[in-house]
Amino acid sequence: MKLLIDSFWRSAVYCLYPRVIGLSVLPLVLIVALSWLLGYLYWDTAVSFVRGWLDASAWLDTIWRWFEGVGLANLKTVVAPLLVIFAFTPLVVVASLLAVSFMMTPTLTRMVAERRFAGLQRKHGGSLLLSVWWTFFSLVLALGALVLTLPMWLVPPLALVLPAFIWGWLTYRVMAFDVLAEFASADERHTLMARHRMSFLGMGVVTGLMGAAPSMVWASGALFAAAFVILVPVAIWIYTLVFAFSSLWFAHFGLAALQALRDEPQHADVDEVLPAAPAVAGASAHAAARLGGDAPDSGDGITDVVARPKL
Repeated sequence: MKLLIDSFWRSAVYCLYPRVIGLSVLPLVLIVALSWLLGYLYWDTAVSFVRGWLDASAWLDTIWRWFEGVGLANLKTVVAPLLVIFAFTPLVVVASLLAVSFMMTPTLTRMVAERRFAGLQRKHGGSLLLSVWWTFFSLVLALGALVLTLPMWLVPPLALVLPAFIWGWLTYRVMAFDVLAEFASADERHTLMARHRMSFLGMGVVTGLMGAAPSMVWASGALFAAAFVILVPVAIWIYTLVFAFSSLWFAHFGLAALQALRDEPQHADVDEVLPAAPAVAGASAHAAARLGGDAPDSGDGITDVVARPKL
């Protein structure tokens, strides 16, 4: 717990560095450009499709009439854009995570290593190809879990817990691997990820909950269309900063844990574990052999075995 808290506040301070803020701009530019392109090409089509699906649903028709009865006749016009935004949000989260993972995490990890662990040896236990495969495999598992649990999102408590847990698990898998790939060997990485699995998962869940904050911006963008163009980059930049903080948190925690692992005492020699028993002055050869020491040379060849007189 001490290491978890220490790495947390260090990461929060590092997020204020101009270098970290500057690094968050490049993923922001790329993701905003991609989001704008997708919105320009498919926004109207997606909203029309969702609105048509809502109109064609028989069981939803009863709900719309009830809303009209309580004075919310225009709610249907708001629900369709909101559903499109909520469906688009996971894609933005994944894109932000991947952009930060490949564009910021290695640089931020080296910055932490230079400032705190200058003497830490780099063993390069993970290659770029392995990192890409690990990220892709983890992403497929996370998206599969997202699809399987989607019906459970209708339950209010699960709608908050499940996304945070899934994104937290994905963040832990990706960030922990990328942080340790350059500095730890494969065996060290496996050891640390097994030893600190719950801590890594907790860090991922916390950052996943922090990543839920931009969802309020998305919702505001749907309700206030005039500010949507401004709110979208703000939300994406918040996502980027959250994942940048996540990279720093995993870097501080992972490198400190790696340093502690390497500082652990290795297997001691047998002589160090079981020192020889000291020689006892005047001890007999039989006693010295029993104690493991050398028998003192008495010069007369007498042992402690004394012949009994015959009866």
